[in-house]
Amino acid sequence: MFLEIALIAYIIDMIFGEFKYIKHPVIFMGNYIKWYEKYFYKDSILSGAILTITLILIVWLVSLSLELILPWYIQVFIASMAIASKMLYDSVKDIIKYPNHIKYLVSRDTKELSSSDINKASIETYGENLSDGVIAPLFYLILFGLVGVFVYKAVNTLDSMVGYRNKRYERFGKVSARLDDILNYIPSRLTALLISILMLSLEGFKNIFKYGSLHDSINAGYPIASIAGVCNISLGGDTSYFGQIKSKPYFGNGTKVIEHKHIKKALSFKIRLDILVISILGVYYVL
Repeated sequence: MFLEIALIAYIIDMIFGEFKYIKHPVIFMGNYIKWYEKYFYKDSILSGAILTITLILIVWLVSLSLELILPWYIQVFIASMAIASKMLYDSVKDIIKYPNHIKYLVSRDTKELSSSDINKASIETYGENLSDGVIAPLFYLILFGLVGVFVYKAVNTLDSMVGYRNKRYERFGKVSARLDDILNYIPSRLTALLISILMLSLEGFKNIFKYGSLHDSINAGYPIASIAGVCNISLGGDTSYFGQIKSKPYFGNGTKVIEHKHIKKALSFKIRLDILVISILGVYYVL
């Protein structure tokens, strides 16, 4: 049943993307995190661990209840909301026409970015979020159904909100960040392999092993390195965050002048992924 739900959920997302007039479950998760932080924040690992555990329990109970109560044809619409393939594709493609929209996709400083830097940021975002927003949710949906995919989304949302290495969140967000690392360990590497395999790129494979482990994150570097190899470009490098330059390694040994053609090359991965996912899940469904 999980495979059937995953197949139809993926097709729904492929066609419709996000439902604009339905409140996304991640918003409710984010509201809970903000509420807890407002009233119970302490600069301690224990306080952050309680936040993580309570949110996971809430999401687990709600998701399990929905699985038990709702028919499968309603579950597929809910499940599709956990997959962000079309939204990610459209958002990155939008940068070609509206470069200033990069400020909505990245956390780095964007006011002084050159055209090449904007293109680079969009490809980095696409590579990294292919794991977080597409492959990982699909992975956990196939294995564990609604419960699996939304527990994953809960952890990922926690990491995006409190999983920072700064004075406020270093301790408070530590459990969330480490749990996110664990849950993304396999999907991030699977994403990197899929990028290179589907794009028939030997350079992508080489980059995975040569550059994937250089990122601060134990996971993010792998899909970024792979997509850099596919596009024959160098991603990464020194980047400004909140007015401070952060020294980052380069991923790939291709050109550092990133153009729109490189964005289009990266985005061409989606149609290949769509065909692969629908073909494999469809065969399993028929059998």
